[in-house]
Amino acid sequence: MKNRLMLQQILLMLLLSSAVLAAQQPKEIPLWPSGAPGSESRSGEEEAVRVTQDGERVVSNVHKPSITPYLPPGDKATGAAVIIAPGGGHRELWADHEGHNIARWLSAHGIAAFVLKYRLAREPNSTYKVDEHALADTQRAIRLVRSRAREWAINPARVGVLGFSAGGELAALSSMRFDGSNKDAADAVERESSRPDFQALIYPGSSSRIVPTKESPPVFLVCGYKDRPDISRGLAEVYLKFKEVGVPAELHIYATAGHGFGVREKNRGAVATWPARFEEWLVELGLLQKQ
Repeated sequence: MKNRLMLQQILLMLLLSSAVLAAQQPKEIPLWPSGAPGSESRSGEEEAVRVTQDGERVVSNVHKPSITPYLPPGDKATGAAVIIAPGGGHRELWADHEGHNIARWLSAHGIAAFVLKYRLAREPNSTYKVDEHALADTQRAIRLVRSRAREWAINPARVGVLGFSAGGELAALSSMRFDGSNKDAADAVERESSRPDFQALIYPGSSSRIVPTKESPPVFLVCGYKDRPDISRGLAEVYLKFKEVGVPAELHIYATAGHGFGVREKNRGAVATWPARFEEWLVELGLLQKQ
C-alpha cells in the first residue's frame, strides 16, 4: 500500500512537471492563419513527429507552416531577429539540434529567434515544391516577423535568416529572390519586404544554386572539412562568389566536423563555438546594438 502511494505521488509530480514545461514552451504561430496557399486539400492531416535515440524530435508531414518565437528578455534585446530553417533533405525537419537549440542560444544572447516549420517537397507523396511552397514559407516568415517588429522589440532593418542543410538552401534562396513592401496589400503581413538583412548558411544544400549579386545581404558561412565535397568545397566557392560581387562574407570550415553537427551539448572542440562566431559577426556588422 505504501509503495503504491509513493508511486502515485511520483506520477503526480511527473504530470505536474510536464504541465509546467508545456506551459513554458513557446507557442507556434501559423504563417497563414486561414491556411497556406497550396495546402488546402491537406490542411486536415496531422503532422508526424518521431524521436531519435538521442531524444531529438524530427518533424514531417507539414501542411500548416509556422514559426515558434524565442524572444529575449527586454533588458537583453538587441533588436536583431533570426528566422531559423532546420534541415532534413526537404523530407523532414530536424527541429531540435537545427532549430530550437540554436533559438534558445540566440535568445539568451539578446537575439530574437523564430524556428520555421516549412512544407516538405521531397517526402513521399509530397505535393509541394522547394522553389514554390517551401520558399514561400520562408519569405512569409520574414514578412511576419517584420509585421510584428514593434510588438517583439525588433528593429525591422535587422531581420535575417539562418538555415541548416536543406534549410540553408531556403535561406540562400530567400536572400536571392526577394521583393520590397507592397503598401497596398490587403494583408498587413504582405505589406512588408521579404528581403533578409543578413544570411547565415550552415552546411547548406545545393550550394551550386547560390548566385549572389551586389544586392545580396551579407553572408556567414559554416561547414565541416569532413562533409561531402559538394558542400565543403562548394561553400568555399560560394565564399569567392560573394567576394567577387563585393558582398561581405565570412567563412568557417571546421577541421574535425562532418555534416549535421548543428547545436548539440555533445559537440566538442572548435565547431561547438560557431554560434559565438556568428554573434561576433553580427556585432561587427553593427546589428546587435541595443535600440
